[in-house]
Amino acid sequence: MTRMPLTLALALLAVPALGAHAATKPSSNACAADAVIQAKKLLAFHTDDDDRAEVSGPAKPLPSIVNPANAKQRFDVLEVWGYVYKGQYRMRLEYYRLGNDCVLMGQEILEHASL
Repeated sequence: MTRMPLTLALALLAVPALGAHAATKPSSNACAADAVIQAKKLLAFHTDDDDRAEVSGPAKPLPSIVNPANAKQRFDVLEVWGYVYKGQYRMRLEYYRLGNDCVLMGQEILEHASL
């Protein structure tokens, strides 16, 4: 009977150690200029090249994320906002920095709306 609470207590003590590698680390601003360029392309694709589409900069660095394929690598996450007529779009672009190069690894676009 006392074995179960002891096992549970040991498991709870181990949980913080597992999350230590995924600790919050800030993203770099190194790929910010490229993020704005790529955000314009993403918004144009998403809106079928609507001529009213605009992207505002600069890109805002968010906490980086762990590469799901390699826990020793991290991706910088940069947020850029775009607008089309009355619509607002939040775009997040994930980059891997390879030396001085910015390798675009992922893109997310979400319409900022209350439904």
